[in-house]
Amino acid sequence: MNVLLLNGSPNANGCTYTALATVAGELERNGIATDIIHVGHKDIRGCLGCGKCRELGRCIFDDMVNEVAPKLEAADGLVVGSPVYYAGPNGTLTNLLDRLFFSAGYSLRMKVGAAVCSARRAGTTATLDRLNKYFTLAEMPIVSSRYWNMVYGHTPDEVRRDEEGMQIMRVLGRNMAFLIRAIAAERAANGLPEEEPQRINTNFIR
Repeated sequence: MNVLLLNGSPNANGCTYTALATVAGELERNGIATDIIHVGHKDIRGCLGCGKCRELGRCIFDDMVNEVAPKLEAADGLVVGSPVYYAGPNGTLTNLLDRLFFSAGYSLRMKVGAAVCSARRAGTTATLDRLNKYFTLAEMPIVSSRYWNMVYGHTPDEVRRDEEGMQIMRVLGRNMAFLIRAIAAERAANGLPEEEPQRINTNFIR
């Protein structure tokens, strides 16, 4: 069992990484392998809505999105970490997630997801709300902690001194490990929930 963690900050070892590394440490302690990938410093363009991924099974732009895609397919869970910019996640990260989730030629259903964010002061809940929407659209169970998945601080040392935030990350890691194992056990015993074969789209303009 393994979890993919995406560091959406431009800083490889900054505040967001500090939060993700704490989650990863708890996952590892509970027997779940982890892979933290730094994506926030890459030049990743947004989705064009061209639809070519439906033919190719991958995004037409061969960049970090196509590197991450097979790792996500093999993972049992995904943790997305972002700093807060203007009360929202890093645009580079959302560009990657838009294209990754849209172009994936495989199902993300029942993979476990969680978002974490770091901020100096505010904008955290809006950032988490934006990131959690990727999971809900893909039928991915969202992992919670004992408070919203956020840390505070302007430097990694300040984040480590956010004792509540660090506890939230540790609890998140343990909860995620438990949920991954629970889903795996239920899948082995009874399979996944019944899936309706055809997706229904309701358009309100007639």
